[in-house]
Amino acid sequence: MRCLVQRVLSASVSVSGESLGRIERGYLILLGVNNQDTEAVADKMLKKILDARLFEDENGKTNLSIRDISGSLLIVSQFTLYADTRKGNRPSFIQAGAPAHANALYEYFLQKAEETGIPTAHGQFGADMKVSLVNDGPFTIMYDSDAT
Repeated sequence: MRCLVQRVLSASVSVSGESLGRIERGYLILLGVNNQDTEAVADKMLKKILDARLFEDENGKTNLSIRDISGSLLIVSQFTLYADTRKGNRPSFIQAGAPAHANALYEYFLQKAEETGIPTAHGQFGADMKVSLVNDGPFTIMYDSDAT
């Protein structure tokens, strides 16, 4: 599982001009799934992200978590996080999870995020989404279950 986490001042996602989700201060999480991922991997990734201290305290040090600042989450599926660009000019997405598997884990991740009590918005799996954000910093971290 790969999660590209962007610390944002605001973020939103829409499909065909219809707003699906909008947050203020928090994380925009772009979520990619591969076929080896499991619910246990999703649990581990979500915990790692929610425990991360990526927000500044009163001294300007990144010592605060999403919970500490009462932030929100916007979670958007993005299979392109598994793009393989090593050969040719067209990326290969063979490492991305099969749609049924990826959607199930995306929905599981959303459910678990919502169960934390952190305000959570989301996109629509498989849709052509338009994502807008104001990146705070910019501050962007890649979480990869194969590297953690």
